[in-house]
Amino acid sequence: MDEAIEYLLAGDPAIRWQVMRDLTDAPAAQVAAERARVANEGWGARLLAEQAEDGLWDGGVYRPGWADEARPMYDAWTATHFSVQQLVDFGVDPADPAVRRAIDRIRDAVRWDHGGEPYFSGETEPCINGVVVTAGTYFGQDVDRAVATILAGQLPDGGWNCWAEYGATVSSLHSTICVLEGLWAWEQATGGTDAARQARRAAEEYLLDRRLFLRRSTGAVIDPRFTLASYPVRWFYDVLRGLEYLRRARPERDPRCTEAIELIRGKRDVHGLWALENTHEGPILFELDDEREGFPSRWVTLRALRVPALVGRRLSPDILAHAAGTPKPGILVQTERVALGVAEDPWFRRILAAAGAVRPARPRRPCARRPAPARGRP
Repeated sequence: MDEAIEYLLAGDPAIRWQVMRDLTDAPAAQVAAERARVANEGWGARLLAEQAEDGLWDGGVYRPGWADEARPMYDAWTATHFSVQQLVDFGVDPADPAVRRAIDRIRDAVRWDHGGEPYFSGETEPCINGVVVTAGTYFGQDVDRAVATILAGQLPDGGWNCWAEYGATVSSLHSTICVLEGLWAWEQATGGTDAARQARRAAEEYLLDRRLFLRRSTGAVIDPRFTLASYPVRWFYDVLRGLEYLRRARPERDPRCTEAIELIRGKRDVHGLWALENTHEGPILFELDDEREGFPSRWVTLRALRVPALVGRRLSPDILAHAAGTPKPGILVQTERVALGVAEDPWFRRILAAAGAVRPARPRRPCARRPAPARGRP
C-alpha cells in the first residue's frame, strides 16, 4: 500500500472513510461500513456526546455559555455552531440515529442570540449563515431563510463581508468562502435558483480575480496567513480552502488558480504529506489526535490530495511513491514528542529517523475551555 495512504488510514474513522471514498478504489460497501463508525467511535462519537439535552454544545450557540460578553471578539470553538460544522467535516451519516437525535434537538430548541431565530434559519452575518447553509443542507434541514439573507447581503464587488452591516463596502475572503461553500451545497441538494447561481458565480469571480490570495491592484499577498494550511478552518479563509471549493464548483481548473496550486503543491514533503501550518487558537472541546502545528497532518493531507491539480490524477500506488533523499527542512522535530507517544506511530518513527533539521516547535494550542487571547471575527 502507498505509504501516505497507509498513514491516512491509520487515523480516526472520520479520516479513514473519506480516504477510502475519495482516494482509493474501495468498494462502496466498505466505504459505507467505515462511515457508519464515525458516529459511534472516535472523534465523531465524542463530539456527539458533548451535546446537552437542550441541543447546545457548551451552553451556547456561537459562543460558549461561559464566555465573557464584555469581550465580543473572543474566539472559542466549543459552542454549537462550530460543533455542527465539525460534524459535517467528520462526515457523520445524517441517517445515523444518534446524529438524527442531535440535529432534531438543534432544529427544535436552538435559537440564535441575535433575534431568537431558529438555528437553521441563520442570523445576519454571512460568514455564519454560509456555515449554517452548508450544515443544514448536509443534514436535510430547511435553510431557505438563511439563503435569502445571504443573497440580500451580497456586495457590489461580488463577495460578502460580515462587517457590511457596520459599513464595510469591500468583501472579505473569510466571509465569501463560507458563503460559497453553503450556496454550492444548497444548489447541489435542491437545484438552487437562478439568483443564487448568479450570486455564486459572481463570488467565484471575486475569488479568482484575486488568484485566490493576491491583491488585484498590486499582485501582493493579501494576508500571509492565507498561504498557511489550517485545520479546523472555522470561519477562516486559506488558499487550500479556496482550492477545495473550486475543485467542486469549477473542476475544469481555471488558469487563475495557477499560483495557488503551485503554492500548495510546493508545501508537499518528500513523504507525500502536507503539514498543519496554522492553528486558529481558542478553547476547544478536545484535541484531534496527532494533529500538531508544524507536523504532517492527516486532515491537511487529505484535503490537499482531493484537489486533482495538486496530484495530477486520482491517487494510485505510483503517485506518492516514497521519495529518496532527506526531508525538507520544514519538518519540525521535537524529542519530547516521543515521551508523549506521538512518535510511537511507525510512520512518525520513520519521519523522525530521517529528519535532517531540528528546531523547536511552536507551543501547543490551549487546552479545552482554557481562555485564550482575544481574536477578531471576520
